[in-house]
Amino acid sequence: MTKKILKALAGEKQEVPPIWMMRQAGRYLPEYRETRAQAGDFLSLCYNSDLAAEVTLQPIRRYGFDAAILFADILLLPQALGADLWFVTGEGPRLSTLQTKLDFENLRKPEEINETLAPIYETVKILSKELPRETTLIGFAGAPWTVATYMVAGRGTPDQAPAHLLKNKNPELFDDLINLLIEGTIEYLSHQIIAGAEVVKIFDSWAGSLKGNDFDKYAVEPCKKIISALKVKHPHIPIIAFPRQASNRYIGFSKQVGSDCIALDESVSAEWISQNIQVDGCVQGNLASSHMVSGGNALVDETKRIVKALSNGPHIFNLGHGITPEADPQNVQIMIDTIRTAE
Repeated sequence: MTKKILKALAGEKQEVPPIWMMRQAGRYLPEYRETRAQAGDFLSLCYNSDLAAEVTLQPIRRYGFDAAILFADILLLPQALGADLWFVTGEGPRLSTLQTKLDFENLRKPEEINETLAPIYETVKILSKELPRETTLIGFAGAPWTVATYMVAGRGTPDQAPAHLLKNKNPELFDDLINLLIEGTIEYLSHQIIAGAEVVKIFDSWAGSLKGNDFDKYAVEPCKKIISALKVKHPHIPIIAFPRQASNRYIGFSKQVGSDCIALDESVSAEWISQNIQVDGCVQGNLASSHMVSGGNALVDETKRIVKALSNGPHIFNLGHGITPEADPQNVQIMIDTIRTAE
């Protein structure tokens, strides 16, 4: 049996697209909140292999998604490289900042990350045994640019200004950081694959703030290097790229970096995706996550519209970004039912 996600990633058009959601194991689910309370805090949950596997499995049990994505966080890699990481309740992650050459020199080498990340690989091993046989297991990492923006600023920022400032003021230091993250990401994703991940995804959540040559240098080239290295080590593992808010730079991106699929956010229409992106192969997306909060006829109509617009080629149905904590779990079921019973 070939899994539905893997068929789409191989370029197969399917009558009913496979479905999963970014952040599908998360705070919108009461069972997730109970497990997180049991773990104590977010990072403890990430590093507790049994509990991280449990929250990864929860949305599969509830909804029967076609894929499960490893429960972890993109900032575990910089932590493994030696950055301090903590989470502030209600505000999100905080990192020690990287501003100087000394800060960079105090980081670990890529080959030294695996001891810290061993519990993450153990989570993957548990999931590869416990997931239903029809469910694809997706591993992931943040793209170097996006991870670097957090490492430089010490937190998420609205415009990634601290990272832009450092790359302009001290390009040598910034390039050293990007290169370290490229090598660290290859190591991290390779070990996820060895542990049992069947697909990996590279999240470049802040790619949209890169323009012109910067987009080529910091979004395209790092992703291309990571994918190229992974394809040498694991030639049969499909890779999804997600350069969020890339706008017209979505066009040709998958071919440029060598990915098997490109995920797209809701800033571009499904009709535009069909005409400009799906011609190159598999696409993933792109329902606005706000529909998971508001529901109603708009949710049903928009879901049907996306399925229809992308029905002429390989498509994995997903949101344009992660589901939010205030989402109604019932709306997720409505979305799934709409897709699987669409005329």
